[in-house]
Order: sequence, then structure tokens, then C-alpha cells
Amino acid sequence: MRASRLVNVLLLLQTRGGLTAAELARELEVSIRTVHRDVEELSAAGVPIYAERGPHGGIRLVDGYRTRLTGMTAEEAEALFLAGLPGPAAQLGLGTVVAAAHLKVMAALPSELRSRASRLVERFHLDAAGGFQDDEAVPHLATLAEAVWEGRFVEMVYERADGHVERTVAPLGLVLKGGVWYIVATTDSGQIRTYRGSLMTTVRVLGRQVERPDRFDLAAYWAESSAAYERDVPRVEVVIRLPEDRLMRLADVVGGSVVRAAERLPVDDPEGWIHMRLRLDWPDEAAAQLLAVGSRVEVLDPPEIRARVAETAARVVDRYRMAAGAAGGVDRVGAVRD
Repeated sequence: MRASRLVNVLLLLQTRGGLTAAELARELEVSIRTVHRDVEELSAAGVPIYAERGPHGGIRLVDGYRTRLTGMTAEEAEALFLAGLPGPAAQLGLGTVVAAAHLKVMAALPSELRSRASRLVERFHLDAAGGFQDDEAVPHLATLAEAVWEGRFVEMVYERADGHVERTVAPLGLVLKGGVWYIVATTDSGQIRTYRGSLMTTVRVLGRQVERPDRFDLAAYWAESSAAYERDVPRVEVVIRLPEDRLMRLADVVGGSVVRAAERLPVDDPEGWIHMRLRLDWPDEAAAQLLAVGSRVEVLDPPEIRARVAETAARVVDRYRMAAGAAGGVDRVGAVRD
């Protein structure tokens, strides 16, 4: 453990140019006294390390001293920085190991590639937590990635529930979560917003340069906004019944994580169907979601969601009856007369 910490002291100083004893202590999660002992030990071992006093002082390595890793290409280094694994690794008890690996890679890269790797971390993030779903088509992903990488404003048309809106935003980063791409961007009012990539119908990169907010951390922003979403999003509990073979379709519509978290109810159904209690986000959208599962699902509770499903289904039937009537008339749904 001590040898590993001494290596990390070297790599931190090599990467950042110089740190105070307090900053090193925070990074290494040790006491300031331990940092001073480590510096003395490194110096005794012949490492050109020294401390400067004063307001701009700190612990530094002699200019030009480097410890290098070998056998890793720039592409492999970038792949590691794009892996986005510190969060899941921490859940497995490996967070410090992954952080140390990132640090070693950063220290091993030449200055120009080190800058490129840092830029990747700033602007692209993989949220590996949660269940994955089928990838969504994002026709303008390459254009969005270009805008993020080059730091250019984009003009887009965005599809919302109430229609299409036009927006000009300053992209700060792209996030991939569960097969879904999101773009994090600032609006004209300076607010940071998240947009779903698949809902962008047109995207055009502008020549205007983006000024990134000071100390903006994409991964930290995403973690905070995800936590806020989970905390604040309106939800509704819905009891449904359906045959076992419709579970996969249900998961496609409402999400695999929702189905896995659902409570199965011990009910002796006359048709052998299963009864489940689901927690769905956005109550106003629950009826449409459950209708998308098909005719072999029935909402039992709450009454208002059941009524909304029935009303929506009735409007669909009326729409098709009117269309069929205009084409030749109908006696009943599904029986068109000549």
C-alpha cells in the first residue's frame, strides 16, 4: 500500500506540476504528516523532489523528471478515459484502483496527448449504471459529437410532447446512458439543460465558439442531475394483469429496470395471467405507454389510469371507424362493408 502511494505521489506531481501538502493529502486520503514522510522517503531514494515555501509554493519535481509507462498506445489511453467506469468500480470496491489507473495513464502520455485525453473526459461521459436497452437511433450523433469536440454552438429542432421547438444551444458534453445519447448544453439564458439525442430532428453546427463554464465537470453534473431527476420526477403506481409471454414487450415499452423492480401480486387469475404493481414515471404518459404494450394487458388500478386507457383506446377506434366509413362505411369495428 505504501509503495503504491509513493508512486501516486510521483504521478500526481508529474501530471499537475506541483501540489501543496494539503492537496496531496486530500488526493491520497492520508494526513499531511504522512505526505511529508512520503516526500522525505522519495528524496532519500534519489527522486528529485523538493518543497517551495510561500503563497505560490508547494511540493514539486525537478523540471524534466518523468516516470513513464510503456506499451500503451494513445488510442488505448483514450479508450480507458472514455470507459466511464469510476462509478461502477466504486460500487465494486475498486474505485481507487481505477482512479490510480487513470492517473498512471495521464502521467504516461506526452503533453499533447495528455491534453487530448483530458478533453475527452471533459466532454464525453458514459453512465454505465442501470439496465441497458436497445440503442436509440441518433441520426445527428456525428454532428453533435463534432460540435462538442470543437466547442461550437448548434442550432437544432427538438421534438417535444407539445410539438417541435427550435433551439440554439452551447453543447458542453455528450452522455451515453443505457443505450440512449444525451447532450448537455447551456441555453441563451445560461441554464444548463439536457436534451435527448434521438429527439433532435435537425442539427446544424454554427461558427460561434462556446465558452465553457468555469470548473464545469460533466460527470459530476450528470450524477447530480440524475439524482435530482430520481428524487423529483412524478410517479404513479399501476396494477396490471397480462400473460407471462407479454413481459418482454412490457419491458420494451416501460423499461427493463421497471419490470425487474415490479411487485408480483399473489392473485389466482381465471386466465392464468400474472398481476403486477409497477412504478411508472410521468403519470400523464402512463396510459399511452400501457396501450403500446397491446391488447393483452389490462390496467386494474388506479381507476383514473384505467379510465384514461379506455378513453384513449375509444378515440383510436373512433378514428379508424371514421376513416373506414369514409372509404365505404362500417357495420362494426373490423367489418367494412363494400
